Amino acid sequence: MSDIKTAAAIGAGVIGASWTALFLAHGARVAVYDPAPDAEKLVRDYVANAWPVLDQLGLVKGGDPDAVSFHDDPATAVEGAAFIQESVPERIAIKHDTFARIEPALMAGAIVATSASGLTLSEMQAGWQNPSHFVLGHPFNPPHLIPLVEVMGNEKTADGVVERAEAIYEGFGKTTIRVRKEVPGHVVNRLQAALWREALCLIRDDVATVEDIDKGIWAGPGLRWAAMGPNLIWHLAAGPGGMRSYCDHFADSFHRWWDDMDTPRLDAGMVDKLVAGIEEEAAGRGQEALAAERDALIVAMQVATAKLRAKG
Repeated sequence: MSDIKTAAAIGAGVIGASWTALFLAHGARVAVYDPAPDAEKLVRDYVANAWPVLDQLGLVKGGDPDAVSFHDDPATAVEGAAFIQESVPERIAIKHDTFARIEPALMAGAIVATSASGLTLSEMQAGWQNPSHFVLGHPFNPPHLIPLVEVMGNEKTADGVVERAEAIYEGFGKTTIRVRKEVPGHVVNRLQAALWREALCLIRDDVATVEDIDKGIWAGPGLRWAAMGPNLIWHLAAGPGGMRSYCDHFADSFHRWWDDMDTPRLDAGMVDKLVAGIEEEAAGRGQEALAAERDALIVAMQVATAKLRAKG
């Protein structure tokens, strides 16, 4: 159970609402800011829908889904909050304006983490007078279901703040990795982008359909990656010789594949082809039905592996 008793969610779209549900489940009181007129209804509905899933995952740690307040000023939302998760739209002017508004109201020692995926920490730090307690805390959608958070600080971050942020996230049931050098997209989005780049090339060149590429991942390496990452998987693939043996055996093959790979463009033709393939794969299922299917599968996999992960 988290030791954070007061938290704030600044921005209450899908990401902010998901964070709110997770914080509430772990016993925190959560103050929410979002200027949208229907923000309160959307967040309350999201929390109500997420709560049974959180309970199934064992993430409801004495929490109260009604321990939430709503504010029309981000400064009032952060007052007294020990941890603030910022998830406003990824436009630098909006980020900087939000930071300027909340900074004078922060209590001493409060940590502000940004959910940003497309902006870098250093460009966001320019919106602060003192960015020493501001860190990257990039989740994966939806945050209340996907454990991973990428955490990063830099030379402007105070000593111990990154470690404290990691401990806070882990108290909320998250799994953290450290981003040690600033690059666009952080770590895991770059890995996803690399895979999607090749998937688009295969679709563009009519090597495989959209549906078969998706099927090829979830029925193939996706199962292995859900158990271990690609490096350990390759290490195991060579038997007793491990990674060194694997590289000795397959270096030439990988070099050939990499040399043959291309970079596609998301131009009109590529997008049309992709959308047509998605429509065929979805087979009439709308966004809500697909999201429910995704969430049910994610929950089932986590429930099934929880005891094995705990032993590890």
